Amino acid sequence: MQTGINRIDTAGYGVSREQRHRVLRNTYWLLTLSLLPTVLGAWLGVATGMTQALTGGLGLIVFLGGAFAFMFAIEKTKHSAAGVPVLLAFTFFMGLMLSRLIGAVLGFKNGGELIMTAFAGTAGVFFVMASLATVIKRDLSGLGKWLFVGALVLIVGSIINVFVASTAGMMAISVAAIGIFSAFMLYDIKRILDGGETNYISATLALYLDLFNVFQSLLALLGIMGGERD
Repeated sequence: MQTGINRIDTAGYGVSREQRHRVLRNTYWLLTLSLLPTVLGAWLGVATGMTQALTGGLGLIVFLGGAFAFMFAIEKTKHSAAGVPVLLAFTFFMGLMLSRLIGAVLGFKNGGELIMTAFAGTAGVFFVMASLATVIKRDLSGLGKWLFVGALVLIVGSIINVFVASTAGMMAISVAAIGIFSAFMLYDIKRILDGGETNYISATLALYLDLFNVFQSLLALLGIMGGERD
């Protein structure tokens, strides 16, 4: 009788329904909190112009070096009290790195509208993916390796485009990134719901990166296609 109850209350990973819902709830709370340092970092970067010198290869080195260093630190501290502060420091850094793009978009006459549109679009994507994750019964674990390959291709393409500086290339990369990281969003939420991710700090990091990349790509695309100059 006990075995039957366990089959009903646990997912394929042997994690109880209660634990899965607790991880998801904590992830959503921390994800919401992580947006505050991001906004602060972006505001500080735009207000001070401290990231304006990070162009070309230098900006790429600082961004990738800083991002991977923070992600390594988050994984090392995710089971300790330092995990949340390290994650929030990372989101502040990402806000700083985003400030160059936001500053450029604010240079358009309709810059504020473009930023709000990108934010609303990202929120819409998240709502759709979160809703899909709750109704899809199929195991999506096999999707992860394909999305990872797609992300690697995007990184390589982005690095090349830093030096080529092609507008068409930027548009293609942005469209692909929106598609890939929207799918990543579905995959990451479904993984929490299925019990494949039981650490809410790691789960928050994954979803934050999904949201960040969708927002950044959508904003870049809107700036290219819909920016109005004075």
